[in-house]
Amino acid sequence: MHKVFVFGTLKEGFPNFKTNKGIRYRQNFDTKESYPLYLVGERFSPWLILNPGKGHPVRGQVFEVTNDALELMDVLERINEPGGYRKITIRVICLESGEELSVFAYGKLPEMVVSGEVQAELAGEYCIEHAELYRSRHLNVRPNN
Repeated sequence: MHKVFVFGTLKEGFPNFKTNKGIRYRQNFDTKESYPLYLVGERFSPWLILNPGKGHPVRGQVFEVTNDALELMDVLERINEPGGYRKITIRVICLESGEELSVFAYGKLPEMVVSGEVQAELAGEYCIEHAELYRSRHLNVRPNN
């Protein structure tokens, strides 16, 4: 089993949650380090930028997943494609208990960011109002249309 920190569309109740086959830790978590968090491109995709020490602690959820579930997430996040996310290990802190966990997270390399494509910089949390702007790569339509 693996622990995965999700901060965007893979969160419970968000557009790509159907791909997340994990079991959620009921608490909320923040990244131990700060990271930039952007909405990017015409699809308004949430990007955690792998530039620790910049931005804000990022709020998210932690799921325990099997190898198969992690592979599904890896495919969605396109980790083996040039423009895809990178899977790294980071530390997160439980907001309720203060417990620290080592988890996988998906992020983008700083050099992948093109300033003209950044729609918004978020203050550490991807919320449902941001998800309402999101467009799936496969459907290329907004989820509520």
